Amino acid sequence: MDNVIKEDFPENRIDHMQYLPGMEVLESEIQQKVIERMEAYDYNKYTEKEVREALRYEVCTPEDFEALLSPAALPFLEEMAQKAQIETRKHFGNSIYMFTPLYIANYCENYCIYCGFNCHNKIRRAKLEEEQIEKEMQAIAKTGLQEILILTGESRKMSDVKYIGRACEIARKYFKVIGLEVYPMNTEEYAYLHECGADYVTVFQETYNSEKYETLHRAGHKRIFPYRINSQERAIKGGMRGVGFAALLGLDDFRKDALATGYHAYLLQRKYPHAEIAFSCPRLRPIINNDKINPKDVHEAQLVQVISAYRIFMPFASITISTRECERVRDNVIKIAATKISAGVSVGIGEHIEENDNVGDAQFEISDGRDVKEVYQAIQKEGLQPVMSDYIYV
Repeated sequence: MDNVIKEDFPENRIDHMQYLPGMEVLESEIQQKVIERMEAYDYNKYTEKEVREALRYEVCTPEDFEALLSPAALPFLEEMAQKAQIETRKHFGNSIYMFTPLYIANYCENYCIYCGFNCHNKIRRAKLEEEQIEKEMQAIAKTGLQEILILTGESRKMSDVKYIGRACEIARKYFKVIGLEVYPMNTEEYAYLHECGADYVTVFQETYNSEKYETLHRAGHKRIFPYRINSQERAIKGGMRGVGFAALLGLDDFRKDALATGYHAYLLQRKYPHAEIAFSCPRLRPIINNDKINPKDVHEAQLVQVISAYRIFMPFASITISTRECERVRDNVIKIAATKISAGVSVGIGEHIEENDNVGDAQFEISDGRDVKEVYQAIQKEGLQPVMSDYIYV
């Protein structure tokens, strides 16, 4: 590993593979299977013949998925996009689901060198009180959105489970679908949040390469690799109807990370057929010394390759396209494979209403600042149908 990255590691740093007190140890075979397959993946061995065969088959196997993620598949990007589009329309019709994230706190106890929230960054920290959360949600609901994603920094001290649960209870008054993107929890905690109204949980593994993971996550609970990788399974066992998966493309070898992400989701769906599966495909936003973290940039062609491969491999999965991407990329991807798009996005704390004086800094800069109406119209312009909710309670 690069000495520039490791030079300030404390000698007594905690073992990133050992659970900390209070962390539920899940006896699951999935982690080992995912890591073994990722480590054995030699994407340079695939040829044009194997890519053509993968595109010809009606059912995409894990071996076909590997071929579609390989460099040999790049010349077939148009064919991949066409096949992905067919699968998307077959299972989702012309529907594109809309939502927005709401950051309710940005306190974090982790030291992740690529993240704006990391505990050593000198940013304005903030946490919304219940009244502020409700006002933010009221403002969002007025735009017509019926799905919200609640986010916090990863700090149990400042954003404990009951605080997040209360946010879910408030959200249930205004929204039909509630997602969470918070720190990993134990099964019983996920069960509690589900009772409070949460429908699904998304956890970014960031990278599935445990050695690189250790290098990037220098301190905090997030440093514990196996606890994070088993988050989605604990969430399903806790009653969540859906779970989301993502690697931050560009932190490490994106082809191996994309393979691990897809295979992880594939194994969990086979084990829990009732669970709804979703993918996000965020690319690492520019940061200082990015070349020292990973010089292998993920360009638009590779992004489309990964998204198309996800769709072909898991045709029933939802795929979200982030505001990390610009308008042009997002509008193109919803025509191919993405089925979910955010709108009216703010990644700061308390920015949906002007009267909030408890504003905290954002995690990263967004590239698509369009409001809900503008994104709605953009979806219609592509001949697609904007949908505010995919779920009805009876």
